[in-house]
Amino acid sequence: MIDTASWAERLGGVEFLTQTLFRSHKIVPGDADDVRDLLTWDALNHVLASHRIDPPRLRLSQGGEPVHHHRYTQPETTRRGVAWRRVQAAALHDRLAEGASLVVDAIDEMHPPIGAAAESLERFLCTPVQVNAYASWTAEEGFGTHWDDHDVVVVQLYGAKRWRLYGPTRQAPAWRDTEAPAAPEGPPLVDAVLKAGDILYLPRGWWHAVSADQGTPSLHLTFGLGTRIGADFLNWAVDQLRSRLAFRLDVPRFAPVEDQAAYVAQLGKELAALLDEPGILGQWARSMDTTHPGRHRPSLPYVTDVPANPFVTVRLTCPRARLADGEDGTVTLAAAGTAWDFAAPARPLLELLVAGQPIDLGDLAEWAALPLEDVAAVVSVLVKGQAAAVVGAAL
Repeated sequence: MIDTASWAERLGGVEFLTQTLFRSHKIVPGDADDVRDLLTWDALNHVLASHRIDPPRLRLSQGGEPVHHHRYTQPETTRRGVAWRRVQAAALHDRLAEGASLVVDAIDEMHPPIGAAAESLERFLCTPVQVNAYASWTAEEGFGTHWDDHDVVVVQLYGAKRWRLYGPTRQAPAWRDTEAPAAPEGPPLVDAVLKAGDILYLPRGWWHAVSADQGTPSLHLTFGLGTRIGADFLNWAVDQLRSRLAFRLDVPRFAPVEDQAAYVAQLGKELAALLDEPGILGQWARSMDTTHPGRHRPSLPYVTDVPANPFVTVRLTCPRARLADGEDGTVTLAAAGTAWDFAAPARPLLELLVAGQPIDLGDLAEWAALPLEDVAAVVSVLVKGQAAAVVGAAL
């Protein structure tokens, strides 16, 4: 299983964060056995057969164009009038044999091993992560030469994929941009084949073409990383200024020119003062981490409180929760847009939860040297606040 530590080890730890992330591609050779438990062909078949995945979440692409869903699904309507599209296995097989590529968006929400790996990567990189699955059977490119508006971490699971990387033609292109990047010219900068177990990191804006031209079926996962650019930071900064009068006043569009100039100057002065505050980027990062909702999960059958049962397994569902010690001897856990203050003895159990791995209440109580009832009470608070969930309900 790929956890936070193994992501850091494979990608390069602090060196990756400071020298590679956002800057350049990186290929990490690996072993197929290290990633095989993320998604098997049988598990993918189960996902396709047991979920009502309507296009475009489930889609086919061929030659850079989408394949119309009528060519591999058929409409179904339940007796209550709910309409959806069912995958037709034979038609799906035909389209894939003809050269189409299969895509399943957000498969991390449907297959727990991938969800756990996504949470671990989010904990390492401190950004939201969504995982798509891609499968191809022929040398035909499903998407043509293209670029993505977000960074990706690609994990090859089965077979092999050929990646031709051309680099960016526009620095830091964004999904809301003033112009589109020009198509690349000349040969690729990198022409590499990813084999099972290999990992590729690719920054946004890098043009690339991908094909399964190695003679075997190919299955890989793409971990898409949430993008945070300067415009997003400034949006957050302006929100911090809503408490100030100048940012609540009506815009004086009908005032004399000199009054309008004074108004704009005042806004600029107050914004500049905020941006000059020491550690302002750290404040922004904490806000992004502690307000992200995480991955909500019900805790059935426990709809009121988590019982003091040592065999109930729980975990935090917010990968970027933050712990902080208060001056009054308390410890604060901030996650999912809420902050909870606990007595200092609760810190050891909170540290274990923040690490992100599922853990039994009994082990939490033993580690923190606290009564089981107190541990259950702390976890109940976090479950009600949608920051934690029961993942093993021992009745």
